[in-house]
Amino acid sequence: MSVLGIDQITYGADDLPTCRRFFEDWGLALKSEAPGELVFECLNGCRVVVAALDDANLPPAMEEGPTLREVVWGVESEADLERYATAIANDPAFFDASIDGARRIGCIDPNGLAVRLQVSRKHAVEVDCGAMNTWNAKPRLNQSAPIYERATPIEVGHVVFFVNDVKATSAFYAERFGFVGSDSYPNRGAFMRCAPEGGHHDLFLLQIPSGKRGLNHVAFTVRDIHEVFGGGLHFSRQGWDTQLGPGRHPVSSAYFWYFKNPAGGLIEYYADEDQLTAEWQPREFEPGPTVFAEWAVDGGLDGHTRRQKNAEGPKGAFLTEKK
Repeated sequence: MSVLGIDQITYGADDLPTCRRFFEDWGLALKSEAPGELVFECLNGCRVVVAALDDANLPPAMEEGPTLREVVWGVESEADLERYATAIANDPAFFDASIDGARRIGCIDPNGLAVRLQVSRKHAVEVDCGAMNTWNAKPRLNQSAPIYERATPIEVGHVVFFVNDVKATSAFYAERFGFVGSDSYPNRGAFMRCAPEGGHHDLFLLQIPSGKRGLNHVAFTVRDIHEVFGGGLHFSRQGWDTQLGPGRHPVSSAYFWYFKNPAGGLIEYYADEDQLTAEWQPREFEPGPTVFAEWAVDGGLDGHTRRQKNAEGPKGAFLTEKK
């Protein structure tokens, strides 16, 4: 019995028209629109809901303003759901209801976030990905690597929160749902995956000196490094602001590109994270700029010139021509 991954996230936001344009530009499919609510889907059926900030049906917020209000994790079966219901029955704000015809359970975690579980609605998808030729293995034969005009995210891959007690919050996810520690910043940060075998992290909890609680970012998995670049360039062309990227995380090995999000926090395209098994031995890191990013472009790339912001675009036929 283990959690499979993120099935749905719900934001509370104060500008739904802007959020609609934002998430459609991001590459999500708008599945439904009603007064006060937008529902988007990724390729595998993972949902992103954006509700009006004052919607009385939203769970309580961890912080003021637009932010993430709920994370729904998927499980394999009704039997698993029942076992998790027993595990959290005595936790704050225990929740057990039928949503869209399916049972959903949940509670409030120690950081004040509404955590929910349901039998997963996601479905398997087959997508073509760019193969990487290395010195030892050359799987891409007689074909070019892909160039993406925009991104179409496969799913929500992980969420990251500022917490006021990383030990209590990480213990909650480990004890109630079986999450496993991947790596850590001792007494500061916990990278956790929802099963022994899987991507480097589905959840990252970060405690900063101020004790601030809230959303840091939501990360969307794309096919490969080329889609990180293509998606980021398209998003930049649409006028959205980069926070940092593209770049590469040494801890998870993933390539990233972060943008500012009108629904709250940041949003990330990422690909090529480490895949771990039960044999993985968690590591400890001291937080620092080069631990967060091996390299990164500050301010992003201009989607039109395809150069760093405020840099002049190419004029000659070849980049190596003398200026």
